[in-house]
Amino acid sequence: MIKKISHIAMVVPDLKQATSFWVEALGLTLGHIEPVPEQAVDIAFLPVGESEIELLEPVDEVSGVARYLSKNGPGMHHICFEVEDMEAVLERLKAADVPLIDEKPTIGSGGKKIAFVHPKGTGGVLVELYELPPAESQETRLASVRQRLSQKGHVYSAGLQALWSGFRQGNSEAE
Repeated sequence: MIKKISHIAMVVPDLKQATSFWVEALGLTLGHIEPVPEQAVDIAFLPVGESEIELLEPVDEVSGVARYLSKNGPGMHHICFEVEDMEAVLERLKAADVPLIDEKPTIGSGGKKIAFVHPKGTGGVLVELYELPPAESQETRLASVRQRLSQKGHVYSAGLQALWSGFRQGNSEAE
């Protein structure tokens, strides 16, 4: 049911300052920074093996992440597990009387199904579950890349830009 640890999320008051530790001092690579308006956060993604560190900066003062930061200060916010069958995992947790924040999954970034498990049922840790969407078509994936590259004011990895450049070059050679 659980495939892997997807990411560990840290809430920070300042992405730029926090990112400098993780990238410059620790030597991790900044994958990209992405706004997530539904959760009122900007997220820096730092790949580590098959997992990621996510740095969450609230962009307003009333979101859940902002309230968490105000109450608890910076630090670990949640751990996320990739699951194979979200509905089956949620049913299993309900059957075990584990309190859920989301009894049904919502759709998160990239079309992932996501759901949160309440810390009351986990020994105090907020747990996120996510399930990848079915394999995307190449056109859907390219449209997503185009959209991300066109967003102003956000940093994206050199790899993503190289992918886009390579795709554009490959298409012009094919014509």
